[in-house]
Amino acid sequence: MGETSHWAVLVRPEQPTLGSLVLICREAVKAFGAVSPAAFAELGPVVARIEAMLRGFTRYDKINYLMLMMQDPDVHFHVIPRYEGERSHDGLTVPDAAWPGPPVLGKAVKPDEAQLRGLATALRARWADTPS
Repeated sequence: MGETSHWAVLVRPEQPTLGSLVLICREAVKAFGAVSPAAFAELGPVVARIEAMLRGFTRYDKINYLMLMMQDPDVHFHVIPRYEGERSHDGLTVPDAAWPGPPVLGKAVKPDEAQLRGLATALRARWADTPS
């Protein structure tokens, strides 16, 4: 969907909330403390760009960053925009099933291929239009 020198931003194939992403370090590191100073320096602007992009797309109330690294050991964050109720895009409606508590990844909506492509296309366009 989007990338910088040190980070890639992808749409989560399962959506616990609309616009959920994965922010992945492009370096071959398995521990957050092993991320290079250059990648750490770039992380702040990438997060600001993600938040600006998602604010316009989902009108989120809060945003959660989860660094779980259990199934995939590469350094990455799950980015979960949070809101009361539900949000829709192009026929895909996603409630925030756990609002106002911690996100529940197991209750995610799984978009079909067309919906996932449409979501990725819409977010890619917003990423391109959001200043870095």
